[in-house]
Amino acid sequence: MLTPLKQVPEVCRIFCATSNPVEVIIARTEQGRGILGVVDGEPPLGVEQEHDVRERKALLRKLGYKL
Repeated sequence: MLTPLKQVPEVCRIFCATSNPVEVIIARTEQGRGILGVVDGEPPLGVEQEHDVRERKALLRKLGYKL
């Protein structure tokens, strides 16, 4: 996955907020190389519904997190 990125002599950072496997898309042209984006390896679980929000907040309260 990140092997092609390690071969790039330029210094760059990629921040990706996921624990899923990811794939980095690198483009090469006559002018050089660039990172086009990152593909998340898993489909999204969906949009959080109202009952999901209540459950999440209840769990956070149970863990002692102040809301």
